[in-house]
Amino acid sequence: MAKNSATVSKSNKIKSANWQFWVIIAIPIIYAIIFAYVPMAGIVLAFQDFSIRKGIFGSDWVGLKYFKQFLTSTSSVLVIKNTLILGIYSFLASFPVPIILAIGINEMRAKRYKKTVQMVTYAPYFISIVVLVGMMMQMMDLRSGIINVLLQKVGFEPVNFFGNPKIFRHLYVWSGVWQSAGYASIIYLAALSGVSKELQEAAIVDGANRIKRILHVDIPAILPTIIIMLIFNCASIVSIGLDKVFLMQNSLNASVSEVISTFVYKVGVVNSNVGFSTAAGLFQSIVSFVLLIIVNRICKKITTNSLW
Repeated sequence: MAKNSATVSKSNKIKSANWQFWVIIAIPIIYAIIFAYVPMAGIVLAFQDFSIRKGIFGSDWVGLKYFKQFLTSTSSVLVIKNTLILGIYSFLASFPVPIILAIGINEMRAKRYKKTVQMVTYAPYFISIVVLVGMMMQMMDLRSGIINVLLQKVGFEPVNFFGNPKIFRHLYVWSGVWQSAGYASIIYLAALSGVSKELQEAAIVDGANRIKRILHVDIPAILPTIIIMLIFNCASIVSIGLDKVFLMQNSLNASVSEVISTFVYKVGVVNSNVGFSTAAGLFQSIVSFVLLIIVNRICKKITTNSLW
């Protein structure tokens, strides 16, 4: 009994001595509860004919009515198509770039140059989406944008970048790659830092050049990390955020820029059809979850690396 009391007392002392740690841990937990778990209660709106006067508990249940409306409406076909095209394009462009960048930075021998490259590639991530889109609009303005001014000086016609549906997807995807590639490479750099130096030295002794060391030592060492990130990236193909697409969208490019997130905003907030927009958003989440399970299972069978 005395021994148990001493153990409990010691445990309490450890907890009280590390109270700062528990405070730091509590902050993200509270954040997740408030902004991730509590909003889940709103899922029921997808199955209700929601009325502000009646509230969530008093509104009439309509079952799968809004899901059927969303999947059978003519606008949803275009919205789903645009979401998939933009999501797959973003995945194909943005997934390999951080890996290549991380390997390139890891191979740099000059520390000063290495730190400079890291700083330059990390910095764009900390530019807000609003500022980024504003910069793009200023630089690509049809009349006064620096890019069109330069095009006119060399004899070309000015280009309406934001008004051309064929250009919109390229602008969206590659501006995203530029902004996030450096920050996304951090996790791969961390994995590369754990590569055994003995393996590198053994490969050099065996006559392996730099390319062969990358292919046969570095990449196999970070493969588990690559697989985990691949699973998450595949699952987020249909989860295109509202902010950037909405800011870049206009009436001229709406035929390719109208995705599920902007559709949900317009139907739910602008037109006040809460049930329909919630059903569309829930459909998006379900597809993401299904993709997560499928890709995870495929990766587990092929590489034995997976989330679970």
